[in-house]
Amino acid sequence: MKLKKTRKPTIYLASDHAGFVLKEKLKQYLTRSGYDCKDCGPFRYEPLDDYPDYMIPAAQNVARHKSSRGVFMGGSGQGEGIVANKVKGVRAAVYYGGNREVVRLSRDHNDANVLALGARFVSEAEAKKAVKLWLETPFSGAVRHTRRLRKIKLFERSG
Repeated sequence: MKLKKTRKPTIYLASDHAGFVLKEKLKQYLTRSGYDCKDCGPFRYEPLDDYPDYMIPAAQNVARHKSSRGVFMGGSGQGEGIVANKVKGVRAAVYYGGNREVVRLSRDHNDANVLALGARFVSEAEAKKAVKLWLETPFSGAVRHTRRLRKIKLFERSG
């Protein structure tokens, strides 16, 4: 019996100045873990940059490539999550430390395809644990969760 090899999703990374260092660390970590990472910027520290300039293209890539995921970093992660959720087809969850159960539930219940991290609130080690958990947690596919996601998709279409 031959086992089917599951392909790891492509990960789109983006940050602003506050998340830049964490993005670079996570890019190394994810690459070493066998993920194909696409860095959507910034590519150097820019103290006056604006997070929408990087989050919008990254979120559009996640929406376009259905099996991909996004990991976005900013000071709190809140702005990054907000702008990502403006892109049709993106379901972003925000994590800024503490109980990682919220990270697991964002995948298990909500099939989140973007995780926004608050770089001013999580250590590198905590971010790695959260991202690993998030990437390894599948969507449950439970009827109630599928029904709710279908309602969100319908709203996205009709407004």
